[in-house]
Amino acid sequence: MSLKRYLSLLLFLSFYLSHSQSEYIHEFGKPTKQELALKNYEAEPEAAGVVLYESGNYYAVSIVKKTAFRLVMEIHRKVKVLDVAKFGNSTVEIPYYVGNGFFEEEILNYKAITHNGILQDAVQNDSFYIIEKSGGRKALKFTFPNVQNGSILEYKYTLVTPYFFDMDGWEFQNDLPTIYSFFQTVLPVNIKYSRVLYGSKKLDNHSNYIKKNDFLIPSNNGHVDSEVNIYVMKNIPSFEEERFMLSRKNYISRIAYEPLSYKPFHGEEKVYTRSWKDVDHQFESRVDFGDQLNKNNYFRRKLPNAILEIKDDMERAKAVYGFIQSNYTWSGRYFNYGNDIKDSFQEKLGSVSDINLSLVNALEAANLHAKSVILSTRNNGLPTELYPVLSNFNYVLAVLMINNEKILLDATDKQAPFGIIPFRALNVQGRVMDFKNGSYWMLIVPFKQNIHYANAQISATENGSFSGKVNQASYGYIGLEKRNTIADENLEEYIKTEENDKAGIEIDAYQVEDIGDIEKPLKENYTISLAPEIVEDKVILYPFSNKIYLNENPFKMKERSYPMDFGFPFTNTYLISIDLGDIYQIEQLPKSRSIKLPNDDGECSVIYIADGSKINIRFNMKLNAYRFSSDAYPSLKEFFGTMITMLKEEPITLKKI
Repeated sequence: MSLKRYLSLLLFLSFYLSHSQSEYIHEFGKPTKQELALKNYEAEPEAAGVVLYESGNYYAVSIVKKTAFRLVMEIHRKVKVLDVAKFGNSTVEIPYYVGNGFFEEEILNYKAITHNGILQDAVQNDSFYIIEKSGGRKALKFTFPNVQNGSILEYKYTLVTPYFFDMDGWEFQNDLPTIYSFFQTVLPVNIKYSRVLYGSKKLDNHSNYIKKNDFLIPSNNGHVDSEVNIYVMKNIPSFEEERFMLSRKNYISRIAYEPLSYKPFHGEEKVYTRSWKDVDHQFESRVDFGDQLNKNNYFRRKLPNAILEIKDDMERAKAVYGFIQSNYTWSGRYFNYGNDIKDSFQEKLGSVSDINLSLVNALEAANLHAKSVILSTRNNGLPTELYPVLSNFNYVLAVLMINNEKILLDATDKQAPFGIIPFRALNVQGRVMDFKNGSYWMLIVPFKQNIHYANAQISATENGSFSGKVNQASYGYIGLEKRNTIADENLEEYIKTEENDKAGIEIDAYQVEDIGDIEKPLKENYTISLAPEIVEDKVILYPFSNKIYLNENPFKMKERSYPMDFGFPFTNTYLISIDLGDIYQIEQLPKSRSIKLPNDDGECSVIYIADGSKINIRFNMKLNAYRFSSDAYPSLKEFFGTMITMLKEEPITLKKI
């Protein structure tokens, strides 16, 4: 019997089982009168839509002929459209993993309907299509037809996977408010999980019980018990992602299933998470990790003698970093399971783990002390500290111990200077994998000298405009971001964008220096011409023509729910000299002033000095801290608001002589 037919036979049973704890049965294709009549959602009257109902029913099935079993995930969702002009969820993508063709996932029994009163528009079979994604993934994609105010968009599908330990769990909270969210798992008791509830909202219902002899053992027709867990959450507010926050997974209401152990039907129990000592042993013995850290001799042969003979340790480390960085191109994948880094090095193409484990080997081969660091990226959420959960970690760095300091390194980005790891990896802390002395947590401290500096020398001209030269330099993450933009767009497109990005200002003779020397700041030089505003006999000049790192106040909401994380500290400095000649005289200068954040977390100041026919301006903004609690939101909002006012809303008033 095929898996598809087997699942069809289970559909009737699982349907009623999964809704046994629900107030009423949500039958696909039959929305209720109340759902059809709903015009607005009182709890969030501005919402573009509301999730009326969603359910996830996860259970295990046996495939007797293959003596295997699979995890089946049945998903059903109904969404009401309240404001079609703002609604952005008419197209749905359902990702799944295919890998290299072995142990792939499969999507079955998918269907979707747009309900407009009694009228129904089903998504036709030829309107479902498969798209390719990165990292061995694909997605089933479709778009609901005839979406309008009052529509109910309903869909369901079944995903079958062999990856019991990557099931994640269930997200109760969405970008739309949700009225009712239901999640159930029915899993054999020999697979054990730790279940963790995240977010501030409590469950409205949770029950669990044992179903005796429920699961068929595929190898011998015996049976084991299943554990049933049911979770219900109601009236869940929408989740709005805010600027400068870490992963939404850290904050949304969700239940996470984190693997603890698996006991085969015949054999000894395999523990997945017990202590960090166990985890260290697992990583050390893994073919794709520990075995890849025993390639020192290989990389000693590959490193040029000129690098190995450098006497200064720091200079030798920088040379090794540059060697690995230049010899690899990142494939876009984080891990490449089952791959040998020697093959990746030969191909000059590798995953994050390929490249950075090669870097650890090469540093050790050059008689330097380095270790691997496992971590979770910013988008993947923060790993738990209470007990080790391997699925929390999706990234690896190298850490160099040198001159009584620890320097984090990542050679995947060809534009990144030594000691600057990609922004995606700036996620609080990682775990240093020291197999000899035991692993330990290490804070991920970003590079500190992130500076945008500009010096403008401008003069009044006979035709009433102002012209001059601007020289600017970008250091650290600010320079890295610009270099990556240039690499992605090419230099000509970058210059064109920069020239067109300064409204009301003419840019010419744009030059970029030191693009290839990533250890130097990126320098940009150009000439500008700007026309002041004329109001009666007044000449209004806005002197700050350059775009700074933050060109607007990122905090405009009344209040903030979540912590703020900028990733790194940064500084913006402007020095501007304006020569009025014998064309203009000063009528009024803005006031010099400053604003500070509490605890010396930041400072912003502007100073205006009149010296004869010249005006000298110094603007300086420093953000010393880069991680703030939500309680700091009012002061940050005021800080950046004042900064933007200084730059954009306080002109110099002149008068023609």
